[in-house]
Amino acid sequence: MELSVGSLDFQDAGSWPLWQKLAVCAVIIVAIVAAGVYFMWKAKYETWKEAERKEVQLKQQYTERKIKTINHDLYIEQLDQIQREFGVLVKNLPSKSEIDALLVDVNQAGIARGLQFDLFKPAQNEKKAEFYAEIPIEIKLTGDYHGMGGFVSDVAALPRIVTINDVSIERNKGVLTMAAVARTFRYLDEQEQQQQKAQQQKASGVKK
Repeated sequence: MELSVGSLDFQDAGSWPLWQKLAVCAVIIVAIVAAGVYFMWKAKYETWKEAERKEVQLKQQYTERKIKTINHDLYIEQLDQIQREFGVLVKNLPSKSEIDALLVDVNQAGIARGLQFDLFKPAQNEKKAEFYAEIPIEIKLTGDYHGMGGFVSDVAALPRIVTINDVSIERNKGVLTMAAVARTFRYLDEQEQQQQKAQQQKASGVKK
């Protein structure tokens, strides 16, 4: 028994045999149910896909924040280390009251090595930075090679920071003459730091 939709006269549905009526009703019910299921599952599928996209996005955000957290902890650790190293460095900078004693130590280091100072001239004007001042000292010494090498070594071993720069050495009849600039640094006290900061801000304002 076959049911051909094309052979059915829907205008005369009342005269159809019972089995045809039941078959057509079944087809209609199946179509309605299928359509309902399709649209219901379509909405759920779209919701699921949206949730899946959000899950990927949230995982990415979590990974990025985790990396930032790890880097933040590393940054804090590095900052603490820098602050500790900075504290050690600052302790190696003499205060204003200690500069005269440091200059005496530099002078004595040369004399102890048998050198003669022809020039020992600290600069009158300090070069100030944010928290320290640089004090250049023009020096000129005569003596032998070993004495000059020992002098540079002794200065480097001083508890305060002193560097020897712009070195030039001349030899005359077996006697060496060394001209150089020794640079030492002192720590600016709180009042000087405030003054330096104010000057920098003023200079910055003028540039603008």
